[in-house]
Amino acid sequence: MTTTEDRAAQSRERLAANMARIEELTQRLTAAVSQRKPSDKGLHGPGEDVFVKAAMAWMQDAVQNPAKIMEQQIAFWGRSLTHYVEAQQALARGELRAPADPGPKDKRFANPLWDTHPYFNFIKQQYLMNAEAIQRGVAQLEHLAPADKKRIEYFSKQIVDMMAPTNFFGTNPDALERALATDGESVVKGLENLVRDVEANGGELLVTLADPTAFAVGENIATAEGRVVFRNRMMELIQYAPTTEKVRKLPIVLFPPWINKFYILDLKPQNSLIRWIVGQGYTLFVVSWVNPDASYADTGLDDYIRDGYLAAIDEARRICGTKQVNAIGYCIAGTTLALTLAHLQKQKQNPVRSATFFTTLTDFSDTGEFTVFLNDDFVDGIERQVAQAGYLAKTFMSRTFSFLRSNDLVYAPAIRSYMMGEAPPAFDLLYWNGDGTNLPAKMAVEYLRGLCQKDGFVRGVFPVLGEPVSITDVKVPLCAIACEGDHIADWKSSFNGVAQFGSKDKTFILSQSGHIAGIVNPPSKGKYGHYVNDAPMTTPEVFREGAEFHPGSWWARWEAWLRPQAGPLVAARALDDSMGDPAPGRYVLSVSA
Repeated sequence: MTTTEDRAAQSRERLAANMARIEELTQRLTAAVSQRKPSDKGLHGPGEDVFVKAAMAWMQDAVQNPAKIMEQQIAFWGRSLTHYVEAQQALARGELRAPADPGPKDKRFANPLWDTHPYFNFIKQQYLMNAEAIQRGVAQLEHLAPADKKRIEYFSKQIVDMMAPTNFFGTNPDALERALATDGESVVKGLENLVRDVEANGGELLVTLADPTAFAVGENIATAEGRVVFRNRMMELIQYAPTTEKVRKLPIVLFPPWINKFYILDLKPQNSLIRWIVGQGYTLFVVSWVNPDASYADTGLDDYIRDGYLAAIDEARRICGTKQVNAIGYCIAGTTLALTLAHLQKQKQNPVRSATFFTTLTDFSDTGEFTVFLNDDFVDGIERQVAQAGYLAKTFMSRTFSFLRSNDLVYAPAIRSYMMGEAPPAFDLLYWNGDGTNLPAKMAVEYLRGLCQKDGFVRGVFPVLGEPVSITDVKVPLCAIACEGDHIADWKSSFNGVAQFGSKDKTFILSQSGHIAGIVNPPSKGKYGHYVNDAPMTTPEVFREGAEFHPGSWWARWEAWLRPQAGPLVAARALDDSMGDPAPGRYVLSVSA
């Protein structure tokens, strides 16, 4: 029989073994971090001018309105001191309990100890008071341009979120409880996860969000039947096998964004937009973009348009024997589809019958939350970095998008992985999110400078294949879907761009949820609804105020709009083994450098 002393001895042995393992892993971590390649400082944070402007604005307030500054400080000091006194009084009475905690609930502090234990509760309340004081102080800053204030608000919130006590082992009760319960095993596993991530990313810290062994592209995700029918240096064109006896005459060519891989539209059969479109009786072609390396340094948007869009459209027309296609563009691929359509209009060519845009920006006068990354401090840094490397690495894009939702996409996964020692979940969406792609140097700079910063498409000066094009040159019938929770392509900015298109036939649908979930929203789920408004497009506010809400997915509503654009039913176009590689092709399997 095992005695209490025996169990204690075994526990001490496990703890000693785990401490030795921690020392070994620490050495590995040090070696891994030393492999980190130097990168431009402009990629890692805003320029010093952001903080200088914040300091100058505060000093102006202090000089011109000292009463306001004093009021802010006294209110903060008063709350902090009152809470400290209440905690001390409770301890003096011999009560090991926390004082009253009237603050709003925060999911980061879900452990009951944050509310009941004096130590953890004191840390939590003091942190929340400090966070509120900082954010309120920044919000009340005057003498700042709106764009500067937006940046200061964003980056001050990043600092506040980073300093949350949940992000530190010694002040995280979940991590401490797990470490005690496992005799330090959770700490070892967490350090193993940390070392694995740093080693896998060349010395950079990028949290693994999903189990990398749980999925294999073409085996248990991206399994819709199809064939690669065309390939060049920019893309593979995949034609998907029909699942109906008849299909609409005009095929669809779908252009996914090349910031990520196309199989977000074909994860599982039950949420695959690719399978659903084919099942509605359409011949569907999908572009799978190449994952560029340094050899693509001089590849620009013209190359994507000429060897991607125009080539894919021509090939689909040739294969199907039609004069036109219907086109879909998602995110940056929607932006580039609009550039392509404007170019075709200038050339008096009409190979596209209609266009659909998913979460697409074409008017960059206000890019929503992403605006904070579009100032010269970041863009200059990117330009210097890509000039040296030849491409913008996927790690930068992934990290940038993640920090737009840092608590959910950075800190929470890091806590689970590195502090709790948990294995990443087998989650297909997060697996796809980590399977990123690089951007060619020239293309990245053209997009950031010419479109994001200079808004060249709206101004009619952005060049495509040697000739400037304008947003008003887009004249085909179109349907645009934006997402109200989108933190990458703000729906109001998307609306403003569509409103300026030269098309007479324009339909705008506002989906619930965000950049991915609002688009990959199959009808079978009965989940996120959508808004429509048949009135002329004026402003986003007018649209939203007069919009009619419909529960469930927008997919069927869009297909009903598309059907008249797609022509009569014809015999389904069958695929055969002689065509080319089976879907999902070769390019999608490429791993980023």
